[in-house]
Amino acid sequence: MTLSITTSTLADGVVEVSPSGEIDVENAYEIREAVATQLAEGRPARIELNMQAVTFIDSVGISALVAAFQLAAVSEVKLLVTRPSRFAHRQLWVTGLLGLFGNPQPFGEAESQPVVPA
Repeated sequence: MTLSITTSTLADGVVEVSPSGEIDVENAYEIREAVATQLAEGRPARIELNMQAVTFIDSVGISALVAAFQLAAVSEVKLLVTRPSRFAHRQLWVTGLLGLFGNPQPFGEAESQPVVPA
């Protein structure tokens, strides 16, 4: 499966970047480029990476998320991950990066009890 990325502007100047598919060595740079494009077009109040449709993300994809976070930080824009798929959530948890991206709960579990790893 390939990666597609859509962007939209939400309320209060928040930009949502929504990748769909697999984020891997072949296309991870597209995440950073999508964030860079949003920063070049203006200064959004916040950038939210809606990752509910991400089916796979490898270490190169995780590195691209960190690079996008750093790029946004240089522009003094907060970047958060929202609604991560269970797979994406697990990868962020394993790498210790959930806190960096706002401690999002896995998609579909926001209303339930928080997931506390053993």
